Amino acid sequence: MYTVWVQLDVHPDRVDEFTEAIHTNALASLNDEPGCIRFDVQRDTTNPHRFYFYEIYIDQDAFEIAHREAPHYARWRESEAQCIVPGSKSMLLSVPLFPDDIPERP
Repeated sequence: MYTVWVQLDVHPDRVDEFTEAIHTNALASLNDEPGCIRFDVQRDTTNPHRFYFYEIYIDQDAFEIAHREAPHYARWRESEAQCIVPGSKSMLLSVPLFPDDIPERP
């Protein structure tokens, strides 16, 4: 398993556009990518322009190859370029310590 944690800030005037685009991307990832186990999108409670993604894939290739080559990901990248504050995106990559405890595991 392979986990992706993302934090980013969205331009205030682009929040609606961003939320629609990331919702579409998250649903397509879950529905169209057999290697995507989980894709959560969270909004910060103190900063309404900060968002977090929590994604779990069956392995690194499911994220780095299958996810990034999916047609919906290309559309997401276009929205991302317009909506996200430059320099605000950070990504952390990890592996679960107890993967058998993840309810959605394949």
